[in-house]
Parts: sequence; C-alpha cells; structure tokens
Amino acid sequence: MGQFAISEDSFTLEEQIKSLGDDELLDFWEETQHLARVMAAGQDLPGDLPDDDRLHPEYERLILQELQVRSSRGELR
Repeated sequence: MGQFAISEDSFTLEEQIKSLGDDELLDFWEETQHLARVMAAGQDLPGDLPDDDRLHPEYERLILQELQVRSSRGELR
C-alpha cells in the first residue's frame, strides 16, 4: 500500500507515479477514473464545477505513459 512520506523534499507527480508498484499504479488509475465519472455526473449541478477540459488532467497522461513504459519493458504482471 502507498504511504505518505513527510519530507522537506518535494517530489513531482511523475516521480511519485514511477515509485508505485504495478498494483498501486493500477489502483490509482482506477480511482482517478472513478473521480472523473463522479465529477462528470455532477456537472449539471449549479456552482463552480470543472469543465470537460479538466476531467482528464496531467496525472492521467502520466499514469498512461508509465503503464506504456512498463508494458514495453515487459515489467507488468
């Protein structure tokens, strides 16, 4: 399971994603997909809700990129 490390050093999202194990990375991706669906379902509500351009932010691109790298190396189980 992933852990939150308290540190003065800040790590980029890309570095954090690379440090996740396969199962953790896939779990994180599933969670982001679930959050995107929840956000999309709530768009018809009034208020300051994100638009479509922000439902799939940078983290999704980074996750997919890391999955592709691992897959091409044969590292995914």
